[in-house]
Amino acid sequence: MNTLTRAPLAPLLEKLFAQSDASRPAVQAAMADVPAADRQRLLSSTTEYAAFYTRAKDLPLAVSRETGRLLYMLARSTGARSIVEFGTSFGISTLHLAAALRDNGGGRLITSEFEPSKVARATANIDASGLGDLIELRAGDALETLARDLPDTIDLVLLDGAKGLYPAILDRLESRLGPNALVLADNADWSPDYLARVRGAAAGYLSVPFADDIELSMRLDN
Repeated sequence: MNTLTRAPLAPLLEKLFAQSDASRPAVQAAMADVPAADRQRLLSSTTEYAAFYTRAKDLPLAVSRETGRLLYMLARSTGARSIVEFGTSFGISTLHLAAALRDNGGGRLITSEFEPSKVARATANIDASGLGDLIELRAGDALETLARDLPDTIDLVLLDGAKGLYPAILDRLESRLGPNALVLADNADWSPDYLARVRGAAAGYLSVPFADDIELSMRLDN
């Protein structure tokens, strides 16, 4: 048994995943209403992303069960104590990462969400999880909230917000990445500049596409 598989977290996650499953038709409908060219522009843009994510403010846009477990396993197996997340949404990925911190003996997870209604939903879920002492939820634009008061060393980063901002968010965190720190980017195909950066020979990362929608990068000890 571990924090991920026992109460109060296990039943809470099952409820949240069930809600996420039920929301899929609405997610598909929201995406279908946006022409493909506009969808590409909105998801990849560094300036127009807010319109799309505000449109989806009532939708979980959650990681899958498999990705959630992957996050837990990576954070747990690397002994992570300091984690930063871009894009909280309803907090499903946040809770998996915080569970790993609990089972690693403690730590700090900083996560950021700009949509107020999602901040409220995530806060309620964090409160119900019993993991609130490990999580600092910062409300607002991550370009600002993740540019200050960061740990000296970051062990793991999850990028799961506006895809076009991935390079800019990495800019704010990179100098604090510890040797062999992991950076996971969800749906990174929507951020070609980010992929070019972490896959570049001189970038200081070892990077590989993982599963269906994750780019997994390790910061090399230079």
